[in-house]
Amino acid sequence: MTISEKREMVEAVLNASSTCPELREACKMYLSETDAGNEKSKAAMLISELEEDVCKLDNTLAFFESDAAKGIFGDALEGMLAAARAAKANGETVCICDGCRAGAAILEKKDEFLK
Repeated sequence: MTISEKREMVEAVLNASSTCPELREACKMYLSETDAGNEKSKAAMLISELEEDVCKLDNTLAFFESDAAKGIFGDALEGMLAAARAAKANGETVCICDGCRAGAAILEKKDEFLK
């Protein structure tokens, strides 16, 4: 895997609207290290943050079914819940948001990032 491919994957996480601030910071730090040619020094930190932040679909479903989610997402929640249920029915295990999907793609290739 080239450094450009790794950067592209990390930028997808960084640019996802659902990415939390801590993960955004880890992405920025990783990307700044790739500019300096020292990406391995931050790859472990990025992977650790991804392992903490990428949500399981079951956890997402539980949240979407909560009163808290109703207050946050309002009328959009019904469609989000239907999409999450459909993903689970299709055998998916990772949250359906762009940030989790992009993060899960990196975790699938974490050995490449940690080389």
